[in-house]
Amino acid sequence: MPARNDPDGTGPVSLIGLPRERLEAELAALGVPEGQRRMRARQLFRWIYARGADAFSRMTDLPAELRDRLAEHCSLSRPRIVAEQRSADGTCKWLLRFADGQEVESVFIPEEDRGALCISTQVGCTLSCSFCHTGTMPLVRNLSAGEILAQMLVARDMLGEWPSGRPGRLFTNLVVMGMGEPLLNYDNLATALRIAMDPAGLDLSKRRITVSTSGVVPRIEQCGRELGTGLAISLHAVRDALRDRLVPINRRWNIATLLEACRHYPSRRAITFEYVMLRGVNDSDADARELVRLLRGIPAKVNLIPFNPWPGAPFVCSSNDRMRAFAAIIEAGNIAAPIRLPRGRDILAACGQLKTASQRHRAA
Repeated sequence: MPARNDPDGTGPVSLIGLPRERLEAELAALGVPEGQRRMRARQLFRWIYARGADAFSRMTDLPAELRDRLAEHCSLSRPRIVAEQRSADGTCKWLLRFADGQEVESVFIPEEDRGALCISTQVGCTLSCSFCHTGTMPLVRNLSAGEILAQMLVARDMLGEWPSGRPGRLFTNLVVMGMGEPLLNYDNLATALRIAMDPAGLDLSKRRITVSTSGVVPRIEQCGRELGTGLAISLHAVRDALRDRLVPINRRWNIATLLEACRHYPSRRAITFEYVMLRGVNDSDADARELVRLLRGIPAKVNLIPFNPWPGAPFVCSSNDRMRAFAAIIEAGNIAAPIRLPRGRDILAACGQLKTASQRHRAA
């Protein structure tokens, strides 16, 4: 069912997140003649996803009567930005509140000639990864396709980058790596990404989209076959005993099973293996050599991530010298191993921190 814009489910139908065929169904419910539905759905699709319309009155090529009916029964409302933080390095973090009061975070990270938006797929998370702040939050619910897509629309709104295909835009890349495990909400994610990749929609290239997973093995092949996006694996350890503790989903699909799925991922692009650097935990020379061995035969690069501490975190970031030594061993094995430049550390950059601060404020 299409999403409603109020908690009791009786308000206007949100059109955000609906592909063309679902838009046609909504138009049928509004009495649009069958012979006009495809054309009107195509117009709606472009207005919503390519031009960023937030009001039906702006859709000047639709009949006035239809615009009035759409305004009465349907909605284009975005989630509300309840907190915004801007880092000295240009990183922007938004806390978004949906109609039912639930909140997620989105982060935009600009570079000189491009920029990546990191989006969330769930409110909370079930995976309880011990180094992740979101992992301390219980799973409340999945986001709908419209709520996933709305994060992209909000970013375009805030950056002033409508229409979607205009040259010189900064929002060029999408990373599905925010709150939640994307592949545990695969169907809604797939719907949102298909609209995002549609040339008549947000017009994002699949080559500029990366989906990150902690290792939901049965969905990995499906994601590559159906969506063709880049893949990132939250690996973080080279031995099952440690990964069981850091990334508990490893108890269900261990490292060998996960890497076998990666070897069969239907894409020629290198898979990114995310590896958070934890002092004295997973950062030894022996760990680096084992990582090279494990990734042999997989088109891969390793993203070394300096641990971003949060209040009460049980880990400390590896030293700069240790991270450089670790990277050197991996690169000697002919695998790229950039150390990710920390961004937004002055704005509660660890995923989930802004939401936690909001919850404490509301409780007070």
